[in-house]
Amino acid sequence: METPAGLRLGSVGSGTRALCVLVHGRGQSPEEMDSHILRRLEVSDVAFALPRAPRGAWYDARAVDPITDSTRSQLGEALHIVQEEITALRQDYPGLPLLLVGFSQGACLSIEYACRGENAPDALAALTGCRVGTPACNRADAAPRDLPTYLTGSDADPWIPLAAMTEAAFGLGQRGLRLRTDIFPGRAHEVSDAEIGMLASMLSDLAAGRSPAMAAAR
Repeated sequence: METPAGLRLGSVGSGTRALCVLVHGRGQSPEEMDSHILRRLEVSDVAFALPRAPRGAWYDARAVDPITDSTRSQLGEALHIVQEEITALRQDYPGLPLLLVGFSQGACLSIEYACRGENAPDALAALTGCRVGTPACNRADAAPRDLPTYLTGSDADPWIPLAAMTEAAFGLGQRGLRLRTDIFPGRAHEVSDAEIGMLASMLSDLAAGRSPAMAAAR
């Protein structure tokens, strides 16, 4: 059975000032990202694309499992879907800045996409994310230096270990990305109000033609 298409939401036409691709997590959907994230954002000039994962997940393995041939194949398929969404949105709105956002498995996928360095976003927000695989795996490391990147985690999250999130932060920082990380003690597997506030500020900066300052309050 063919996977249903993703969603296009938000601004349409000449009033659009910024773009955003929002990638859902394992077992989630674009509709859930709309209700859990987009409806909490107070932005009116952003066009959103929300891709949909085949099989309800972008890949079957846990993010921190060693990358197998099967995982690499599934990851390649998922990265292609994200690339298609970014390309299509930029074709519809040429010249506008684009923020790539992911939550949980979607955050991990978004990090891997940025690390390929191809058709890169103008900014990245990985909400509860880490690298896919382990440091011993063969992973891309070509994320653009100075890419504004917001990375979050929690010591209470059951899916993304805090150690994996901090390992990703260390690697991205070494690569030279312009990185802000926030750890939310006790936060469940969800997107907090502080993270929503940061997304709003990043999108507002991009819509105003500025690089995201990532200065929103924790």
